[in-house]
Amino acid sequence: VPNMSYMWNEFNIKTFPSETIVFRNGTFCPELSTIPVPRINHKYNLPIHIIYVGEIADKNTLDIDLNISNQDVFISVDIKNKTPAFLDIFIKNTGKDSEIRGHILMENFDNLTCNITAHHQSPDTTILIQSKVLAQQDSVSKLSGTAIIAPNCPECKSDIGFTVLLAPGAKIDFTPSQRISSEPARADHSASLFHPNPVHVEYLRTLGLSGAEANIALVQAFKNNFSLF
Repeated sequence: VPNMSYMWNEFNIKTFPSETIVFRNGTFCPELSTIPVPRINHKYNLPIHIIYVGEIADKNTLDIDLNISNQDVFISVDIKNKTPAFLDIFIKNTGKDSEIRGHILMENFDNLTCNITAHHQSPDTTILIQSKVLAQQDSVSKLSGTAIIAPNCPECKSDIGFTVLLAPGAKIDFTPSQRISSEPARADHSASLFHPNPVHVEYLRTLGLSGAEANIALVQAFKNNFSLF
């Protein structure tokens, strides 16, 4: 099993006993993965952890097709772009009682388009994806999430959420969409914006931090406030 400690050191990504599929800078890394190809093709005793990290540019696709029953899958994405980039995430769950949970962290310095599609094609499937975006100054972020629950697929749990920390001059475009053809157990969609709060900055400055240090502390708090695992 590859040593995954650098994922925590470099990307602040938690690793745990699992089968891994690792992508770095948009490229599959078989030497870091315990699953030899970037596909889920049979049942594993351990959860599957899909890790997608690094810097991206141009067009990128993360395609997840889960057709195994009773399989847990976790997705960790930690990326940034310094030039225009597109990231399309396609998630299909046809495995009854299988669950996909993910958190996505994106730091946008330029122009970023992210499209997330979550497709339920079997009853009792779960896809829960929470995304955070650090929208840097004067950046443009276009974020869309589409949840699809097919006919004859009741009791699904679906959630796509976006949270953005907005720097001055940054622009955001949200496009949520749901196509629900069966009665779900849960079907949520959310999008929220946060600006650095002057009150919080001032409070941190009273503790001895400079203005720049206070802003860094707020960004780190925003990035690390995940409770997924």
